[in-house]
Amino acid sequence: MNLPNLLSLSRILLVPLLVVVLLTKPRFEYQEFVGLGVFLLAALTDLLDGFIARRRRQITRLGKLLDPAADKILTAAAFISLVELGQAPSWMVTVIISREFAVSALRSFAASEGVVVAASFSGKLKTTVQIVAIALLIIHNQLGAFRLLSLVSLWVAMAASVYSGIEYFARFGRLVLTPERPTGADAAE
Repeated sequence: MNLPNLLSLSRILLVPLLVVVLLTKPRFEYQEFVGLGVFLLAALTDLLDGFIARRRRQITRLGKLLDPAADKILTAAAFISLVELGQAPSWMVTVIISREFAVSALRSFAASEGVVVAASFSGKLKTTVQIVAIALLIIHNQLGAFRLLSLVSLWVAMAASVYSGIEYFARFGRLVLTPERPTGADAAE
């Protein structure tokens, strides 16, 4: 266990706190700002864990598994909470989360074939846009000027998610679509 892995783990541990803060009823004063603070702290750990791991050369197998899982847990929990609050349409969140599952499945399958599906620019951009959208959606009731901006950012996040997912499957989908070669007993038949 090293610092980057601890940061990824802390991101996962902040998720229940984020959900509780966002969904607590009755509402309390500055609730959205507290939720925003928890979310941005968790998002900051994503930036720091990768930076520290590369700088200190502390990239581990655990980190390669933990970091993307923590990202997906954080964004999925935040988006689902925002659906519950009525801040985000469920169909848009379903599209975004479905992309995450599909690309994770593709990565998992590629790894089983010995192929590493590295993060692309569009994937990193997608993550950034999702973080901005979630942050704006959390506080959009507090700052009226952010209402339209939060809706636009959600559309951009969904579009970036779809584009990024298509890009990953265009680059690596052949791994899934290639017929399996017979081996062992199958080859003898």
